[in-house]
Amino acid sequence: MTTTEAEPAVKLVTADEYAHMPPPEDGSPTELIRGRVIVMSPPSFVHGLVQLNLAYALKTFVKQHNTGRVTVESGVLTETGLDTVRGPDVAYWSFATLPADQVPVVFSNVAPDLVAEVVSPSNSRKHIATKVREFFTLGAKMIWVVDPDERTATVYRKPGDGRVLWDDATITGEDVLPGFSCPVAEFFGS
Repeated sequence: MTTTEAEPAVKLVTADEYAHMPPPEDGSPTELIRGRVIVMSPPSFVHGLVQLNLAYALKTFVKQHNTGRVTVESGVLTETGLDTVRGPDVAYWSFATLPADQVPVVFSNVAPDLVAEVVSPSNSRKHIATKVREFFTLGAKMIWVVDPDERTATVYRKPGDGRVLWDDATITGEDVLPGFSCPVAEFFGS
């Protein structure tokens, strides 16, 4: 007869507990997924460039037209019960969705109007699809999945139904961010 040791139970944490936890000593980014703190690989240099280009294009337009706010990697509470906090690479909230006088202190529990995720080598298709589904379930209106390797931006208006734009196309804000347009190639510039 053999005996096995029981695996130690993982302590699940709430979004509030997660907000007050110190970051990992090595500075690695984390997300809270159904009560579990998940340590992720730091983004690559290319990921950072693309993320900045996306945020810059959106922020420049939003600032000129005073339509809302743009954040980078700010926590969004996407599920409660077993809490999940995601840090979208770039997010936009219109002032109609999140009024100018309402700034979340820690995490937003209001869905961004637009989420942009940059694909990293460590992201699986399943991982990206899960995040897209979570943001739509929360109430996001549009999601862009930007792939630096393929030089594409896939525009989702609902889960599982994306329209791929190559780097010779122009992406628009459609009815979510009216008037915004940008050549997809600008996301990949240095």
